[in-house]
Amino acid sequence: MASGLPRISVAETLAEKIVALTPGTLPEATVRKCEDLLIDVVGLCITARNEDYIRSALAGCDDDGRCTAIGHKRTLSAAGAAFVNGTAAHGEDFDDTFEGGPVHAGSVIVPAVLAACERHNPDGRMALIGIAVGTEVLCRLSLVVSKAVHKAGFHPTAIFGALGAAAGVSAALGLNARQIVDALGVAGSMAGGIIEYLAEGAWTKRLHAGWAAQSGIRAALLARAGFVGPRTVLEGAHGLFHGFARTTQGDYDALTGDFGTRWVTDTLAFKPYPCGTMAQPYIDCARRLAARGIKPEDVVEIVCEVAEGTVHRLWEPLVDKQRPANGYAAKFAAPYLLAAGFVHGGVGLGAFTESAIRDERVLALAAKVKFVIDPVNPYPNNYTGHVRATLNDGSVVEERQPHLRGGAREPLTRQDVIDKFRLNAEYGGWSAAQSDAALQLMARLYNGRIDLSSFRG
Repeated sequence: MASGLPRISVAETLAEKIVALTPGTLPEATVRKCEDLLIDVVGLCITARNEDYIRSALAGCDDDGRCTAIGHKRTLSAAGAAFVNGTAAHGEDFDDTFEGGPVHAGSVIVPAVLAACERHNPDGRMALIGIAVGTEVLCRLSLVVSKAVHKAGFHPTAIFGALGAAAGVSAALGLNARQIVDALGVAGSMAGGIIEYLAEGAWTKRLHAGWAAQSGIRAALLARAGFVGPRTVLEGAHGLFHGFARTTQGDYDALTGDFGTRWVTDTLAFKPYPCGTMAQPYIDCARRLAARGIKPEDVVEIVCEVAEGTVHRLWEPLVDKQRPANGYAAKFAAPYLLAAGFVHGGVGLGAFTESAIRDERVLALAAKVKFVIDPVNPYPNNYTGHVRATLNDGSVVEERQPHLRGGAREPLTRQDVIDKFRLNAEYGGWSAAQSDAALQLMARLYNGRIDLSSFRG
């Protein structure tokens, strides 16, 4: 052991807790959340299957193999399938969110574990363990140094996703503790993902989940084959948090302390709208204002109280967020999203077409939306919403949303998740019969053999 290094590293502590988990030991609530994640991610892959960014992602893969790219006839290597499926699942920003992070776990972990198991260990019980472990690791990593990774200019889902996927795939493939440490260490050198996509609505955020998913597979397979990674990948002087959070000081107990006995996975939120999570309570507030009978033309100004940590992603530059450059940029433009929800009564997948983002009634209202920073906003532990509208007659009306619908405080039911799946599958061009067959397969997937062939085409 080198001088100054810990006798037992954070990764080693985590690995020992991962290998102690076996099929049948997961709490029922965690199993149900993993079932919901599977349904949600498959539906999201189908939704995006005909989009231009997925056509490009698929065309850019030159590693054909035996694994399923959901919604496509062509099959790929395990890493290639994880990349395409992860990119699709995250592409419309309609995937789950861990509110404490914030990170998106399902679009990374489910594609990684499914592809790895389809190719290397088609045991549904181990896939379940892998998805639970990977999700838990990804979410808990985001708690070690809260908000610091975003502030440093990186996408937490991309950074923590590579290690979460490595942990999940390692668990699903039955790696031992030493191999899991090596997989985490290797994945640390594969992590990456800048948030410059915000500048003009470029596509790169979409691939962050897919890249992390395929990185996790590659890291786990390298570790299984004996490739050595740094055991101090997390807390080391040149480790993950030093590189992406600008500090090695963090609450590592939030990662390892009660791992395996308390599951933060159970609190994952499923989004009601396909856009940036932090904007969603504001859409709810805007919809309630409109439901009062207020017309967009009645509004002089709307001022929203917001968390400081959300400003650089959702509110600034304000003029760009009021009139987004393209449909993808609109997903992270709170004034546009609020106005679209007000004018149209909601925000669906159709709100991000080129024609939709040029709707003059929406843009006219968005131009009236401003923000002020609320210094006591509880973000990221809770996502709240607020709008205060001044009307032509001088009156002021206000709405507040105390939490994210679909989150831990107001979770979706299983039927809600299924209904969302059906809508997403329909949007992606699947028939009702195809959706029914997929739901039947997913209902037994964790108890049988992983065979995703019916998800092709």
